[in-house]
Amino acid sequence: MLESLGLSGAAAAVYRAMLDRPGDGVAALAAAADLTAGQVHACLDELAGLLLVRASGEHPGRMRAVSPEVGLADMLARQEAELAARQAQLAASRAAVTRLVADRAESRAAHGERLLGMDAVQDRLEELGRRAQAECLGVHPGTGHRPEELAAARAANAGALARGIAIKGLYQDAVRNAPHTAAHADWMLDHGGEIRTAPVIPQRLVIVDRAQALVPIDPADTRRGALHVTEPGLVGALCELFDQAWETAVPLGAARAEDAATGLSGTERELLRLLGSGLTDDTAGQRLGVSSRTVNRLMASIMERLGAGSRFEAGIKAAHRGWL
Repeated sequence: MLESLGLSGAAAAVYRAMLDRPGDGVAALAAAADLTAGQVHACLDELAGLLLVRASGEHPGRMRAVSPEVGLADMLARQEAELAARQAQLAASRAAVTRLVADRAESRAAHGERLLGMDAVQDRLEELGRRAQAECLGVHPGTGHRPEELAAARAANAGALARGIAIKGLYQDAVRNAPHTAAHADWMLDHGGEIRTAPVIPQRLVIVDRAQALVPIDPADTRRGALHVTEPGLVGALCELFDQAWETAVPLGAARAEDAATGLSGTERELLRLLGSGLTDDTAGQRLGVSSRTVNRLMASIMERLGAGSRFEAGIKAAHRGWL
């Protein structure tokens, strides 16, 4: 039983023997506890350290056992005090860990939080949409928007628009021929949103209240996830990028005028620029959000207007006319 208080088995046996035979010396205690004299001396040092034995006033040079009512009660009190100190230390450690976790969370929020996978991104978009106070800006390149993603966006946008949040969406000209995306854009217009298109637009981007933004971790594979940015300098630069692209885009529903001097549409002019910079048909088509077949059709139309028999000749004539 005394071992549960921290005494060794030998020390507990010596303590009991001293309580039972107060006048015994070391030799008698060793015999009673089945220990050597050296072991008894070690046990007496252990008991003295726990304040369970004291020097005897009646027998000089000997130790006497402190009664359990006093010695063990004091020992329990010391252990309780040590336990309270340990609990206080644990509480302080827990508070320090909590502060560290909070500081790390603030640091991640300041520099960008990684959202892995489309589910995490969709959850964050819904959260931001509910917390938006004034404005949501979005850049949506390409034409391969999945119907389920458009449906999820429509549900989130409906709530924001009903609360008076201004929503601006920037798409590529090619979506005018993409049924699902065009239908979504028309729905946005009908419910108070603003939609514009341009031949080439920046990478996928969402900005909320010009204070928070989501950008892809990998622009080439947006399904990998996004970075949630709140650092003012980064968000400000993204807002400038959006504003510049928005100003040069054309409202959906308005016909994009051809260049009066060249007769080229914006998409045709951008295609010439992209191919002239050395991009392949596939890469230029991806930048414009159109297929390689559409790229070939557009180039055939341009070549016909230039009276060129090859793309190389078309490039030379376009350069001579100042189209490039």
